[in-house]
Amino acid sequence: MNLEKEILDANKSGNIILGFKECSKFLKVGKPKLVVVANNIPEDRKKEIEHNAKIAGVKVEVIEKGSKELGILCGKPYPVSVLIIK
Repeated sequence: MNLEKEILDANKSGNIILGFKECSKFLKVGKPKLVVVANNIPEDRKKEIEHNAKIAGVKVEVIEKGSKELGILCGKPYPVSVLIIK
């Protein structure tokens, strides 16, 4: 399945968590289906997300969009650097 379509479907159904802090918290307590990061996320944040995802046993996908474009894809008027599909 196309990653963009998967994000749009999850957004419609409400099975999505946006933002670095919220995603970091959810990775520690929940079991997401997929973690998506923007291609321009700062390297230290990317490493933290990848580390937490590895511990949780979840795949991390880097989308070929910046955080502004990812925010627009999610229907938000602000940049989104990380999202989780539950």
